[in-house]
Amino acid sequence: MRSATAVSSLVLSLAVSIGMANAQENSDDALVLNEISANGPFPGNLVAQQSEWECAQSRDTPGYFRSLNAAEVSDAKRSQLYECASFLGSMSGANNVFAWRSPQNYQGVLFMNNRYPGELYLTGGNTPPAQGPVPIGPWVAKVDATTGTEIWRTVLENGNVSGNWVGAANLNILPDGNIPIAFGTNLVKLDGNTGRILQHITLPSDAPADGSNFKHVTIGPDGTLFVKNQTRATPCDIQGTFAAFQCPGGAAASPPSTIVAVNPDTFDVYDQVTVPENAIVPHTVAEHNGKTVIYAPSILKAYRFIWDPEAKKLSQDENWVVGNYLEEGQTTGDAPGILGDWVVMQVNGLPTKEAASAIVAIHQDDPTKLVRHYPFGTDVPTGLSWAPPKAAIDEENSMVFSADLALAKIAGMTFDKDTGAMETAWSGDGSSSALQTLYGPADRRVLGTSRAELDTPLQDLVQTSAPTYKQQAIWLDAKTGKVLAESDFFEPMNFNTLLSPGYGGRFYYMVENGFIALQVMPAE
Repeated sequence: MRSATAVSSLVLSLAVSIGMANAQENSDDALVLNEISANGPFPGNLVAQQSEWECAQSRDTPGYFRSLNAAEVSDAKRSQLYECASFLGSMSGANNVFAWRSPQNYQGVLFMNNRYPGELYLTGGNTPPAQGPVPIGPWVAKVDATTGTEIWRTVLENGNVSGNWVGAANLNILPDGNIPIAFGTNLVKLDGNTGRILQHITLPSDAPADGSNFKHVTIGPDGTLFVKNQTRATPCDIQGTFAAFQCPGGAAASPPSTIVAVNPDTFDVYDQVTVPENAIVPHTVAEHNGKTVIYAPSILKAYRFIWDPEAKKLSQDENWVVGNYLEEGQTTGDAPGILGDWVVMQVNGLPTKEAASAIVAIHQDDPTKLVRHYPFGTDVPTGLSWAPPKAAIDEENSMVFSADLALAKIAGMTFDKDTGAMETAWSGDGSSSALQTLYGPADRRVLGTSRAELDTPLQDLVQTSAPTYKQQAIWLDAKTGKVLAESDFFEPMNFNTLLSPGYGGRFYYMVENGFIALQVMPAE
């Protein structure tokens, strides 16, 4: 597959001629050829930027700024589909990959959004170690999309001083260009131009304050903010998102989650509802049969909640509770996606030795209609299954995409919208905790993710703190699984993030201390 990113002899001679004296000096490692070939930051394709912006303005994005990438995972339905993003490489021939590493330190970046072309917004400080001093964060920064230079940074927490539980935080941009972000028991709104904190409230929770992290923010079609927390058993001093299952007693001993509905303008709390269990993964908001519905898989069951935008009330749908969405030995579903009348979930969001990962589809009208598909078979040949990335959903092409970190596999499946039946269209080797992400129009759809070196031992792959193995970005033909392009190997992407699209055909690969901008171009 190396031919897909063959570097010409001209680039190799360039590497010799420029020498390390002119190289970037922000890495302890020698530069890889992708970085040498770029020899500096790149602005992206300006023609593509214009068409991407025009495409974004034509989309209907209720609750979100009209941009290429204004929501954590594209939309309230968490499809991970960015149809206005450009893959500028060849779909049939060889491609080169160019890379530029951010010159400044951006520790623990998980999500990266853009508003106007040229702007990037990052949320970082999201990956503290389980014990010991924690990095400052979460924080939000505005960054120049080409150079990686910081414009401003608003620090929201220092857990060493506050003593609070520090977990991950999501990133979304409102229609007015401002940024709501939740962390701990807090919800704030930042001025998208200056980073100034405009509003703050303390969110109500069923869990005690030291066991609550309101990580998940999703915006409903009427603009209402739906904020949900992860919880951890207390007392516990373990830091990071994984405390939700690492604290004594694990996820089963943690308190139930809470969903809070908040006015996006005034920050008044409209209502709240209890999820009967700890819903570790994000919720999904959709419209179905004229109602705004919220799907929240938990450690034992999957639940649905209903939002009444006129009465401003949240309620649990007692007729939509799915107690059999997990087979024996399987663990929590990841964030759901919506495909037609079906709710689609990747399961084994937590590691298990007892059962292989699967994709589960549940009918929105009848929760007893459940279809389960094992894209990698029912065996666990590596001795462990762990699929933390949620399934990507391509509704136009009726496809679902799955990845299992521990089984070191990735697959694309066809999906029958009438029956929910799935068939594996293609499967390939590759271990990643990254979300699978889709780019471009339906007839030219590309899947982007990351892949560890194929001989990486399992014990290294499952390290969630300071992993030492190498990983690369890959772009696949979403319909066939054909590798279109692959970057050189870098340090691993941060856990459970994505290869975020940027204007001008650029992609951003988030690592522990910053990000790497990537661009794919035809080799000839």
